Amino acid sequence: MARIVLRVRLISGDQLDVTYDEPGAADDVTVQHAVTALASDGGLLRCRHGDRDMVLYSRGVAAVEVAPRGAVL
Repeated sequence: MARIVLRVRLISGDQLDVTYDEPGAADDVTVQHAVTALASDGGLLRCRHGDRDMVLYSRGVAAVEVAPRGAVL
Protein backbone atom coordinates (compact mmCIF):
# COMPACT_ATOMS: atom_id res chain seq x y z
CA MET A 1 0.00 0.00 0.00
CA ALA A 2 1.33 3.43 -0.91
CA ARG A 3 0.87 6.14 1.69
CA ILE A 4 1.73 9.76 0.95
CA VAL A 5 1.50 12.86 3.10
CA LEU A 6 0.02 16.00 1.59
CA ARG A 7 0.38 19.48 3.04
CA VAL A 8 -2.73 21.25 1.80
CA ARG A 9 -3.10 25.02 1.74
CA LEU A 10 -6.76 25.98 1.61
CA ILE A 11 -8.12 29.06 -0.14
CA SER A 12 -8.83 30.51 3.31
CA GLY A 13 -5.05 30.51 3.96
CA ASP A 14 -5.16 27.67 6.52
CA GLN A 15 -3.08 24.57 5.99
CA LEU A 16 -3.28 20.99 7.17
CA ASP A 17 -1.33 17.76 6.71
CA VAL A 18 -3.32 14.75 5.54
CA THR A 19 -2.39 11.22 4.53
CA TYR A 20 -3.67 9.55 1.41
CA ASP A 21 -3.52 5.76 0.99
CA GLU A 22 -3.89 3.76 -2.17
CA PRO A 23 -3.73 -0.03 -1.89
CA GLY A 24 -1.55 -1.86 -4.38
CA ALA A 25 -0.01 1.22 -6.01
CA ALA A 26 3.48 2.68 -6.15
CA ASP A 27 4.24 6.08 -4.59
CA ASP A 28 4.53 7.88 -7.94
CA VAL A 29 1.18 6.49 -9.12
CA THR A 30 -0.46 7.52 -5.85
CA VAL A 31 0.90 11.05 -6.20
CA GLN A 32 -0.41 11.21 -9.77
CA HIS A 33 -3.90 10.05 -8.70
CA ALA A 34 -4.03 12.63 -5.89
CA VAL A 35 -2.92 15.48 -8.16
CA THR A 36 -5.33 14.42 -10.91
CA ALA A 37 -8.25 14.27 -8.47
CA LEU A 38 -7.51 17.71 -7.04
CA ALA A 39 -6.91 19.25 -10.48
CA SER A 40 -10.44 18.58 -11.72
CA ASP A 41 -13.30 20.98 -10.95
CA GLY A 42 -15.45 18.44 -9.14
CA GLY A 43 -12.55 16.44 -7.72
CA LEU A 44 -12.37 15.02 -4.25
CA LEU A 45 -9.89 13.01 -2.27
CA ARG A 46 -10.68 10.69 0.63
CA CYS A 47 -7.88 11.03 3.15
CA ARG A 48 -7.07 11.05 6.87
CA HIS A 49 -6.22 13.89 9.20
CA GLY A 50 -4.92 12.36 12.43
CA ASP A 51 -7.41 9.67 13.40
CA ARG A 52 -10.27 11.17 11.35
CA ASP A 53 -11.41 10.25 7.86
CA MET A 54 -12.13 13.29 5.74
CA VAL A 55 -13.01 14.27 2.20
CA LEU A 56 -10.95 17.03 0.63
CA TYR A 57 -12.80 18.90 -2.14
CA SER A 58 -10.66 20.42 -4.89
CA ARG A 59 -12.61 23.69 -4.97
CA GLY A 60 -11.25 24.60 -1.52
CA VAL A 61 -7.59 23.78 -2.24
CA ALA A 62 -5.15 26.52 -3.23
CA ALA A 63 -1.89 24.48 -3.18
CA VAL A 64 -0.58 21.02 -2.33
CA GLU A 65 2.90 19.87 -1.30
CA VAL A 66 3.65 16.16 -1.53
CA ALA A 67 5.95 14.18 0.76
CA PRO A 68 5.87 10.51 -0.27
CA ARG A 69 8.38 9.40 2.38
CA GLY A 70 7.04 10.97 5.57
CA ALA A 71 5.52 13.96 7.25
CA VAL A 72 6.16 17.46 6.06
CA LEU A 73 7.72 19.15 9.07
